[in-house]
Amino acid sequence: MPTCEKNDTIIDITQPREPNWNPKCCIYRVPKRLRNVNKKAYTPKLISIGPVHRNNGELKEMQELKNIYLEVFFRRTGKSQEDFKSIIINYEHDIQCCYAKEISQPKGEDFVNMILLDSIFIIELFLRNYEDPKDEKDYILSKACLKDGIMQDLILLENQLPFFILDRLYDLSGFTGIPKGFLTLACKYFFDRKKLPDDKELSTDEMKGVKHFTDLYRKFYHPPKHGIIEEQNTDQQPHSATKLDNVGLILEKWEPNDQKQKKYSLEEKRCLLDIQFKPSSACCPRINCSWPTVCLKKFPSLKHFQIRLVIPEFVVHDRIEEIFRNLMALEQCHYPDEAYIFNYIKLLDFLINREEDVELLVDKKIIVNSLGSNHAVAKMINNLCREIVGTKSYYSAVTEKLDKYYNSSWNKNMASLRNVDFRDIWRSTATVVGFLPFPESERIATLSPSHNVPELAQESKCEWHFEVPHVVLDGDRHGELPPVLKPAGSE
Repeated sequence: MPTCEKNDTIIDITQPREPNWNPKCCIYRVPKRLRNVNKKAYTPKLISIGPVHRNNGELKEMQELKNIYLEVFFRRTGKSQEDFKSIIINYEHDIQCCYAKEISQPKGEDFVNMILLDSIFIIELFLRNYEDPKDEKDYILSKACLKDGIMQDLILLENQLPFFILDRLYDLSGFTGIPKGFLTLACKYFFDRKKLPDDKELSTDEMKGVKHFTDLYRKFYHPPKHGIIEEQNTDQQPHSATKLDNVGLILEKWEPNDQKQKKYSLEEKRCLLDIQFKPSSACCPRINCSWPTVCLKKFPSLKHFQIRLVIPEFVVHDRIEEIFRNLMALEQCHYPDEAYIFNYIKLLDFLINREEDVELLVDKKIIVNSLGSNHAVAKMINNLCREIVGTKSYYSAVTEKLDKYYNSSWNKNMASLRNVDFRDIWRSTATVVGFLPFPESERIATLSPSHNVPELAQESKCEWHFEVPHVVLDGDRHGELPPVLKPAGSE
């Protein structure tokens, strides 16, 4: 994609795909406009895979380890390298077509050797991780920082091999007593499931179409049920988490529905993008019964009668920015009309404007902050979408409902009532009692500062006594019960 640079501004000019463009292309160089925002997020730090970074001198140290893994692998299988090279040669053209045209690739035997060395390294690493994830004898698995660093490098968009060639070479190895299919082995490595999923679960058409490890990560983050991708109305923008909370919207962490989901973490990861606007569980579908519960927000048992925004848990760690930047780069290059990851981050960007928004979401257990600083999380989220282009959104319906909820004068009035007259259980009780009907002989008036006691007594035919209860809670004068006016002779 040609670019024009002037005054540090980069403009990407979209052009029709060339006639010789191959539909198998799925591995790209990150566009300059994205790379310039954070170059480190797209560059491997320990190991190069494939042709893009193979000449990076800083990564040469790991080449020796690749050769060691290669020797161990062929001793393990008892097969010759020529058997595996023949497979690569048969698919050489298909492999080359997976890389974008602007990526320079080695030719002939150099290309075959590169694919063989990198493929066998990955397969051997995944096998060792399956057998013993904490093998003290293994140079990589025995060092947590090295293990995590290589795993992170294997997710980068520019550091990929086509998934199909890894799958075919793994099948050729003929291992017994280990998972059938390379996909299951890869899921074990990246997602660390305590129990591997059965073959049926990972044999869906969608998972069969995995193009590489970056694509694998993106597919596991998909919503369980794909919604409708619609044009985003620019006039309807979600408001921050604190603003929505102030008008009475319940921000709730998503919880698994059954024991199977609670036991395995993979389903929770796949539900990350499943943000839902939940209406109240009213007795009658035509009657909104949620308004009284806005005032009684402190009572958890009433949450299903309240309007809620249900958000799955989002764990923020020091590598999360790199992961999402590469997933969004893949979407920009390959899935421009299905940018689920970008839509998710954009919605978070609306919900999080300041560190107070992060603090609220942490209190709700929606965000798990491993960075330590709420300000750092807010800054990261706000910068993730820089230079990302997208007009369609998976969350169009959600943002429309959030906008209507926030702009509703009724919701704002109810929130004000809650904050003033229902801010704690004592004031809530006193307010409710003030509205209760009593028989004529037992009239009780709850006074507000606007009531005039003498005038009220003169209008009544009976004698009234003005009583002020001496009840103070924790020294807070706002905790005092309101003064009560009672007819004479009443107890």
